Amino acid sequence: MPNRDYHSERREYNFASLDRDQIDANPFEQFTKWMTFAHQEAEIKDPTAMSVTTVDAEGQPHSRVVLLKEFSASGFVFYTNYNSAKAHELANNAKAALLFFWPELDRQIRIEGTISRIDPEKSKAYFHSRPRGSQLAALISEQSEVVADRATLEQRLQQAETTYQDQEIPAPANWGGYQLKANLFEFWQGRPNRLHDRFRYLKQGENWQIDRLCP
Repeated sequence: MPNRDYHSERREYNFASLDRDQIDANPFEQFTKWMTFAHQEAEIKDPTAMSVTTVDAEGQPHSRVVLLKEFSASGFVFYTNYNSAKAHELANNAKAALLFFWPELDRQIRIEGTISRIDPEKSKAYFHSRPRGSQLAALISEQSEVVADRATLEQRLQQAETTYQDQEIPAPANWGGYQLKANLFEFWQGRPNRLHDRFRYLKQGENWQIDRLCP
């Protein structure tokens, strides 16, 4: 085990502040502002990378990073294998959480809600917009299943390349999108002395209740 002591590793968060009069009444608009800034102005690498947390039948949480592909007031969309571990967990419990963290901006966004599958035709359209190599990988991968070695995966990929040479790759029936419908947002802005700014949006009927939270 490493002997390095991590207790003293810290830095101050000085990028910005977040006050009530700075945030939008609509959490989707606030999310859009922060995402646009991260993507276009701050040029954050992979700003759409987010942790998706699901819970299995035993109550054990599982997190993994995926890429956000679409968002609107209807929800937040990502794509995956419908036979994956996360898919089985969502079939058992549709409640999930998303987390975006941009250390360059001292910002994070938490989003909670319920997840459902999107329209199959929409999934198919997105599948065919992906690079050909990504399509083939989705076709041959039995996501979350044990595999003997990488050579096995590469052999499957080579076989698929041969099979579908000069042909359209069929969208797998077990691959598609999920959409999280949000009922809670939290916007976190790191501040000096760990006295961070936190604002929570909680869905109340058709409205959003906004509260400042202690850090």
